[in-house]
Amino acid sequence: MPKKKSPPAPVRKANDNAARIARETKGRLFTLRDWLRYATSLFNAQKLFFGQGAPDATAEAVWLLRHALHLPRNDELWAQFLDARLTEDEAAALCEVLARRAFGREPAAYITGEAWLGEHSFRVDPRVIIPRSYFLEIIPGQLQDWLGDVDAPMRAADVCTGSGCLAILLALACPETVIDATDLSTAALEVAALNVADYGLRDRIHLHRADVLEGVPPDSLPAGGYDIILCNPPYEPEDVLKNLPEEFRKEPPQALVSGPEGMDVIRRLLAQSTRLLAPNGILLIEVGGLREKLEAEYPALEFNWLPTHDASDCIALLHATNLRATL
Repeated sequence: MPKKKSPPAPVRKANDNAARIARETKGRLFTLRDWLRYATSLFNAQKLFFGQGAPDATAEAVWLLRHALHLPRNDELWAQFLDARLTEDEAAALCEVLARRAFGREPAAYITGEAWLGEHSFRVDPRVIIPRSYFLEIIPGQLQDWLGDVDAPMRAADVCTGSGCLAILLALACPETVIDATDLSTAALEVAALNVADYGLRDRIHLHRADVLEGVPPDSLPAGGYDIILCNPPYEPEDVLKNLPEEFRKEPPQALVSGPEGMDVIRRLLAQSTRLLAPNGILLIEVGGLREKLEAEYPALEFNWLPTHDASDCIALLHATNLRATL
């Protein structure tokens, strides 16, 4: 009989960590409430980083426990289950996901295969950056102020689409809009295609492999230009990677960084938008901490900084007329 192969080292380590948690908790944790307290303490003790979907250890523990136990995303139902006792199989499932998060430092969204923007769920895995964007506050909240009738037919582009989440939010907010969603990563576009199909939007969201918008097939480009181009690009400088929390280093680096200053994609986007926007079109870019740098590099551009709840105000809106007159 052939000798059974040992699992790869990362798998062995993950199994060992799950077994460690099982030993520590056996005969000590019984209810869901017990496990929630334990997971919160474990995550804090391991000094995990939170910021990829959950704000703190308790919120992330709730997320992972719900996933592992197949419980609904409903706070009232969750409260009803807190004092329910777990079966051995359920406890084993919790040991696995808690080990992956606490010791493997895997982002919770990659463990669950799902991320949320507001009430909208999207498939994610290590091929794409985990969705997190201030565009959630802009679409549809402030978009109507700039576009007027958002139900009117329009052409739009979502640049650096990743999982496709922003293209989907835009399509849901503007029911007659046709959107070109682009990304340089073929792997990311595979994930985006799954999400677009999940929302039944394949007839209105067209995915293209492109460097910003360079590479969209000519017959797909709108004859009159795009009414909206939006982009949440990579905007971190290259040297930031060495100081990022380990959880962030699990994400595709090309979705995080953009050249020595973080500006490479933004510069290409500004230049291409002057040619591809409709005469009255608008460009919206999320720029993180680059606001001052962007204004210094392009002093003649008229940046409209859209307000956000936490006052970061990091989404710039620019008009096609100003872009063409300036660049």
